[in-house]
Amino acid sequence: MFGILKPYPSPLITGRGIDLDFPFLAGCMALLGLGLVMITSASSEVAALQSGNTLYHMIRHLFYIVLGLVACVLTMMVPIATWQRLGWLLLIGAFGLLVMVLLPGIGREVNGSMRWIGFSFFNVQPSEIAKVFVVIYLAGYLVRQQKEVRESWMGFFKPFIVLLPMAGLLLMEPDFGATVVMMGAAAAMLFLGGVGLFRFALMVALAVGAVFVLVQAQPYRMARLITFTDPWSDQFGSGYQLTQALIAFGRGEWFGVGLGNSVQKQFYLPEAHTDFVFSVLAEELGVVGSLLTVALFVFVCVRGMYIGMWAERAKQYFAAYMAYGLSFLWIGQFLINIGVNVGLLPTKGLTLPFLSYGGSSLVICCVCMGLLLRIEWESRTHLGSEETDFKESDFAEEPNNGR
Repeated sequence: MFGILKPYPSPLITGRGIDLDFPFLAGCMALLGLGLVMITSASSEVAALQSGNTLYHMIRHLFYIVLGLVACVLTMMVPIATWQRLGWLLLIGAFGLLVMVLLPGIGREVNGSMRWIGFSFFNVQPSEIAKVFVVIYLAGYLVRQQKEVRESWMGFFKPFIVLLPMAGLLLMEPDFGATVVMMGAAAAMLFLGGVGLFRFALMVALAVGAVFVLVQAQPYRMARLITFTDPWSDQFGSGYQLTQALIAFGRGEWFGVGLGNSVQKQFYLPEAHTDFVFSVLAEELGVVGSLLTVALFVFVCVRGMYIGMWAERAKQYFAAYMAYGLSFLWIGQFLINIGVNVGLLPTKGLTLPFLSYGGSSLVICCVCMGLLLRIEWESRTHLGSEETDFKESDFAEEPNNGR
């Protein structure tokens, strides 16, 4: 397969060997490694009870990492221009997946939510795929309609003809967290695409109003909103999960209780290896370990934004908007997950990028990593720029000349 792709320039096949943004790659790989360690620790008790093997979830998570890295490599070999051409098809595919997951017999219900399409040994979460496809489509729209987006109301409202039905499908699952992340990333992309401050402020006001209406529409959402402000008022009921997470943070103190020594993972803290893996990390590694992890996330997300800025300077606007959108997807999930874990936000079922257990989330994170690495390479080599024309010979190995 790699032999077939070899004639096409990529950061993995150049005359200078592998040509990647190694600081960004190192940050992502460090998060993947930390995630594997924390999943091994946080899931050991649950895995022992459910399968009799304490390493069951670790083995599956390692398989997802390998699958994700393969997907990352393949993604890096696809030119960004190809993603731009396929924007509409990807959008249609996203709608198809979100409709399929709601169909009886296809979608799989877990904890009252229809968010997964089940296969023999793994589940696919369409919302994770849809978020990335929306970013790719919207990046193409901002390039095609750049003048209209900046100067007219119609250019501002047109994307919502697509975004609102997709948000409606996500809410039908229901997946409120994914809806917020997707719409937040879309809003940030529109702002960076040149939408005026007044129109952007109006969009923010409408979004806040919509969130208020959605919270009022479902009693369980209102209960979560009330509970998170004072979880101790019902610590054995609706506030149980958050109080156990806060206890984990309290036990961790400055340097933690030691890797593998968490008490909260022993069936006190629900979803310890998925949505609340950061709480277990805080208990075992303490404040210092938690802050270093946050710093690593900040570095990766900021680097992703810089990749977008470098692409914009190279006049590769589609790549730039896509890099911004992918970075904002990570930033949104990171802020919401950490906010939930520390009690700053209502409890939501949203994974922590690179760290949480979950095949779909992990593989899509690796795909996003591959896209950002490809964008950085193309902007640095000016591959795909409008004023630059490349031939295959430009990527041939350079002669040694006795050096």
